[in-house]
Amino acid sequence: MMGATRTVAVYSLGGTIAMTTDPVIGGVVPALSAHDLLAAVPGLDNHGIDLRVHDFRRVPGASLTFEDLMELVAAIDKTLEGGDVEGVVITQGTDTIEETAFFLDLHHGRDQPVIVTGAMRNSTMASPDGPANLYAAVVAAADPQLRGAGALVVLNDEIHAARHVRKTHTTSPAAFASPGAGPIGRIAEDRVRLAAPLPRRYGSLVPPSRDARVGLYTVSLGDDGTLVGAWKGRCDGLVVAAFGVGHVPQRLVESLERLAAIIPVVLASRIGNGPVLTRTYGFPGSEMDLINRGLVSAGDLSAYQARLLLQALLAQDSDRETIAEKFAAFVH
Repeated sequence: MMGATRTVAVYSLGGTIAMTTDPVIGGVVPALSAHDLLAAVPGLDNHGIDLRVHDFRRVPGASLTFEDLMELVAAIDKTLEGGDVEGVVITQGTDTIEETAFFLDLHHGRDQPVIVTGAMRNSTMASPDGPANLYAAVVAAADPQLRGAGALVVLNDEIHAARHVRKTHTTSPAAFASPGAGPIGRIAEDRVRLAAPLPRRYGSLVPPSRDARVGLYTVSLGDDGTLVGAWKGRCDGLVVAAFGVGHVPQRLVESLERLAAIIPVVLASRIGNGPVLTRTYGFPGSEMDLINRGLVSAGDLSAYQARLLLQALLAQDSDRETIAEKFAAFVH
């Protein structure tokens, strides 16, 4: 039990954690408010934590937009500017938690932690995990050990850095993991137990000055490159989710080179764990070949994270040199 009263702001966006059965449709839909969610969590009032509750959105995680998230960033910043809130909790659908967390991490410039959580089991199921995840998220947000950590994901009593977290299963309550890194800590006996240093911060990005559309193209076996050309004129930038460490079929090489001469093209891996290499393979369609043809390495970022970073950079009119420099920061 904490001594002095600490304040945590809670923003609910919807998602499975806020879903219950719709008697007309038959399936579950996001209908529970932030107050409803907190009312289902036993024991929070025993921790001396004052909750400021914001019913921000009620949508499935799949329907969140960049506009929703930028409005959320602005609302969080306004909430934190007074300095009397120790941390923020975001509840949302798990479909897009890893992307939301990384987006928030890119734009969050304050020291108070932003904890993103959700649920894999809705409130109508046996043993719904939403209350436990929300409980752990509030405890984490109020803990001074996480000050300066940026955006984090807390589910299943594990604390994950936005930089590394992935959703690794469609239904398991233990769906979230940090491949290659592991969680930075856990919640046990109502407190944070760190297992690793706080994640490195890369500096917050300024708000967008324009709309930017970034495509995501996944390379697959037998790809002949026809669809690469379809992106021309339809996006401001493209992320290529390539094989392994950054490889594509030779038939795609010339199409990607032509596209990279027009718009920024970022080379990521479709694996979701491990880096894109830069100087190991030299065959046509290898990472060395593609980088030499103008593609930008995504480093250790997943294809989804690379898309978010490229979109944010293009939305603030960053030039190619700046884009390359920002992505280089994520090469470890």
